[in-house]
Formats: sequence, structure tokens, C-alpha cells
Amino acid sequence: ILINNLKTASARRARNRFAEHLKQFYWKPLFWHRAYFVSTVGSATLEAVKAYVERQGTEEHARKKQKQAT
Repeated sequence: ILINNLKTASARRARNRFAEHLKQFYWKPLFWHRAYFVSTVGSATLEAVKAYVERQGTEEHARKKQKQAT
């Protein structure tokens, strides 16, 4: 129930605040997918977690991932 409430509230807030920008991407009534994922980060700092998330999808992240696979 908690996650559903967070997703509902954040979708409403995003749609209200960024309606013009989002309408080109979200033309359906759904904003979030039904599924969700929850995890912990141990003793990592908030700054470390933010930096990790911000690097996702970057070329640097892709290169590191490719190196690990070889």
C-alpha cells in the first residue's frame, strides 16, 4: 500500500507540475508501471547513491559494464 500511495502521489504531482512537458510522452492515463522494486543500499551515503543513479545510462556506465563482462 505504501508504494502504491507513493506512486499515485508522485504521478499526480508530476502531471500537475509538468503537464505541458509530459503530455508528449504520457498520453495514456497510466504514469507508472504496476510493478516496483525495493532495495537497500547498506552503509552507502546519499551522495554515493545519487551519483550511482545519475551515472546509469551514461557512456561511462556502459564502458564499465562492458569491461566487467569481458
